[in-house]
Amino acid sequence: MMREGDGPRSAEIQTAPSGEPLPAYEAAAPAPQSGLWPFVLLLVMGIVWGATFSLAKIATEGGAHPLGLSLWQGLLGGVFLLIVCLLRRRAPVLSWHYAGFYLICGLLGTVLPGTLFFYAAPHVPAGILSITVATVPILTYLLTVPLKLDKLSVRRSLGILFGMLSVVLLVAPASSLPSREMTPWVLVAVLASAFYASENLFVALKRPAGSDVLALVCGMLFMAALVLAPVVWATGTFVPLGRPWGPVEWSVVAMVAANAIAYSLFIHVVTTAGPVFASQTAYTVTIAGVFWGMAIFGERHSLWIWASLAVMLVGLALVTPRK
Repeated sequence: MMREGDGPRSAEIQTAPSGEPLPAYEAAAPAPQSGLWPFVLLLVMGIVWGATFSLAKIATEGGAHPLGLSLWQGLLGGVFLLIVCLLRRRAPVLSWHYAGFYLICGLLGTVLPGTLFFYAAPHVPAGILSITVATVPILTYLLTVPLKLDKLSVRRSLGILFGMLSVVLLVAPASSLPSREMTPWVLVAVLASAFYASENLFVALKRPAGSDVLALVCGMLFMAALVLAPVVWATGTFVPLGRPWGPVEWSVVAMVAANAIAYSLFIHVVTTAGPVFASQTAYTVTIAGVFWGMAIFGERHSLWIWASLAVMLVGLALVTPRK
């Protein structure tokens, strides 16, 4: 998400690995800090965020329903960020105008993509899930040009082509995936990324002036939980977190904590080292996601998958602004 002063006139929309737009890149932003510390945080964020793909797989393979998981993501994530917001004395704004914004962002940024992602998780290797989520900034740029929110660039257009080629390398070759039955689920994961990209555009167009990024995300998560609660109740898909805790319970809590901590660090890096530097987290998250899958599940990928990863990273490099 973006800070005050951003909107349709912004020349470039950049996103976090979670799908959220970057919070700031206006001219008045603080000068980027130098030194080793920003690189350390970049690595930490990549490792922490990259683990969420494997955690999602553990939870869903353990029997947790995608709708129930999405509910916990919204509720627990909202509670965590609310504590952070109160400590910063920037609580979410409560008004009908903000409620409408929270609702649409909650649907596009949590309810729809989160549920689709959790449905795909037990059917697709964790490493491949991390590659599909890397399409978010590429899809965001693809959607911004027709709406004149961004300038058409040959270099960044090539990034879109590389991103598309990466997905083709995932699903087209017969020997790419461990099973051809995974192909539809890979496309479901890509569809989830498209919802994240749509949320980015909505924020760029409709973000309330002067709003705080963490407060907006907090409100969005609570609204998503409010929308999901009656659906989960009606469908009987609630995921209990009662004792004794097993792999499902621990993975749910770990996933929420990882997302909240990594995103908070991400906001810190954006404000201290600059948004373009922070956007490089997409590389570390994708790579870490692949290696977490190998470490936890013993995943071994075909040459097509490694080629897809390499092409996706090139696409990210081309799409990422160089300001």
